[in-house]
Amino acid sequence: MQPKALPYLLLLPATLFLLVFFVYPFIQIALLAFTGPEGFTLQHIQTMASNWKFQPALGWTMLLVVVVVPLQLAMSLSMASIVTKLNKGRSTILYIFSIPLGLSDLAAGIIWLAIFEQSGFLNSMLAGLGVIDQPVLFLGYQNIWVIFIAIVLAELWRATAIMMVILVSGLGLIPKEYYEAAEVFGAGPWKRFIKVTLPMLRPSLQTALILRTLAAFEVFAVVTALGGTTLPVLMGETYNWQFTLQDRNVAAAYAMVILAISVVATLFYLRVLRTPKGASL
Repeated sequence: MQPKALPYLLLLPATLFLLVFFVYPFIQIALLAFTGPEGFTLQHIQTMASNWKFQPALGWTMLLVVVVVPLQLAMSLSMASIVTKLNKGRSTILYIFSIPLGLSDLAAGIIWLAIFEQSGFLNSMLAGLGVIDQPVLFLGYQNIWVIFIAIVLAELWRATAIMMVILVSGLGLIPKEYYEAAEVFGAGPWKRFIKVTLPMLRPSLQTALILRTLAAFEVFAVVTALGGTTLPVLMGETYNWQFTLQDRNVAAAYAMVILAISVVATLFYLRVLRTPKGASL
């Protein structure tokens, strides 16, 4: 075997995987979205854009990403810092923080539904404290912002650990000598965090933000469990057009919108959080 061919042979399984499970489905989705009996058409895109639920679905999805991802970033940084600084009980705390990772999206949604529904824990607690006389319908259509807050809380609880695990690994790669040198020069904890931790953590931040943002654009099960169709999101509308309305072409158009937004977000993170040439740990 020629040494020059070895790297390409090692990349072959991953390349085949991407071709079969990403490129081929992408081509099929693109054909459904942009073709019809008459050939190339934008009719499916127009049908999607003119539907009254498209703009609310896009708006709620974007708002959910804008609210959830920064909060999860702040929480995961704090949790990762706590885990990294522990000398005793580190594995236990990391395990406790990571428990939600073992739950599916739908299971997490059902757990938070049990908290917010009329016979749920929140109503029982408020009634026990004498705050309310009868159960409150928190997740009714008239309380759409309460539904949104419930979804945000469910997503924070369920998915923050994903970012935390990535950041814990990144923090473990930062040499302690950098912190010691910064401390010698009089840098306090906050300045060490800004000048040492964040720059050295940039590759891990990039990975964590890309993965979490893409997952946030595709949120579906948690929204369905807590809000049903009251709070529309892009992935929910994709499901609705595919299985309820039986229109694969418009569903494919929604999928292309989600893909386009995801690509833009990925390129943004790659640009903003790129590692300077020559920089290394």
